[in-house]
Amino acid sequence: MSKLKLFFILILLGGVIDIGRYFIYPNVSDLKETNPIPTAFMEYREAEWAEQNRDMEITQKWVPMSQISPNVIKAVLIGEDDKFWNHDGFDVAGMEQALEKTLKKGKVAGGSTISQQLSKNLYLSPSKNPVRKVKEAIITWRIEQTLSKRRILEIYLNVAEWGDGIFGIEAAARHYYHKSAKNLTGREAARLAAVLPNPIKYDPTGDQKYVQNRSRIIYKILKRRGVVIPDFKEVMTPTKQESASQESNQSISDLFAPTDSAETPNELPSNEENANEQNGTDQP
Repeated sequence: MSKLKLFFILILLGGVIDIGRYFIYPNVSDLKETNPIPTAFMEYREAEWAEQNRDMEITQKWVPMSQISPNVIKAVLIGEDDKFWNHDGFDVAGMEQALEKTLKKGKVAGGSTISQQLSKNLYLSPSKNPVRKVKEAIITWRIEQTLSKRRILEIYLNVAEWGDGIFGIEAAARHYYHKSAKNLTGREAARLAAVLPNPIKYDPTGDQKYVQNRSRIIYKILKRRGVVIPDFKEVMTPTKQESASQESNQSISDLFAPTDSAETPNELPSNEENANEQNGTDQP
C-alpha cells in the first residue's frame, strides 16, 4: 500500500471518528436540568470581540418558560419554525425549499429548525461546511430524542442572540423595551422575532424596512391564531412528576395546535435568505 493511499485512508478514518463521536458526545442529557451558559456561540462571539479589541461582555439572564410572554413563544415559532410541534428536529419540506433556493441563487438559504439552530449554538461553530452540518444533524436528533419540546424551546429562547452582546429573551426585553420578557406585547414580540435571522444587523426598535415588513406579517399571523393565556399558564407549568422525569413532548402542543395548510404563513419571507439579501452577509 502506497504512503499516499495510506494517508488518505487515515484522513477518512479520522473524519469518520470525528463525526461519529457526536453520537455520544456531548452529554445532552445534562440539558434536562442544567442551563448551558455559556454556549459555544457565545464563546465564539467573545473570541471575535477579542480579535477586534472590543471591550464587550455577554448580557444574558436565564428565565423559566413561566416568565416568558406567550406572545414571544408564538411569534418566535411563527418566524423561525412554524412546524416545531410536528417534526422531530428536521423540517424536510423547508430543507428542500432551502436547497432549491441555494441552487437557484448560488448562495446558502436558511432552512434550519429551532432544534437545529440550538444544536449549532450550544456545541458547534457557525461554519456552514458540510461536516459541521452532519454533526449538527446528529446532535439535533439526540436532543429531540432526549428533551421535551418545552425544554428545547426554553433553552433556545434563553440563548438566542438578539443583538451585539445580547443573548436570551430576558436580556433582549430589558435592553430594547425596558421590561421583563413576561410583559412583552404582541407587537414587541413580533419585532423581536423578526430580527432573529440577523440580530447584529437589525434593531427591533428601528425603522428598517425588513424589520417593519417581517414583524407586520408575524404579528398578523399571531393575531389571527391568538393565544389563550389561561391555557398557556396551565400547560406551561410542569408538574412535579414532569420535573422529576423526562417531560412529554406533547406538554404544550395542545395550546399551539398543528398548523393547518390554509394557515401556514406562506406570506412570511424566508428569514435567513431575506435577511442576507438585505445586508449581503450570512448570519451564522
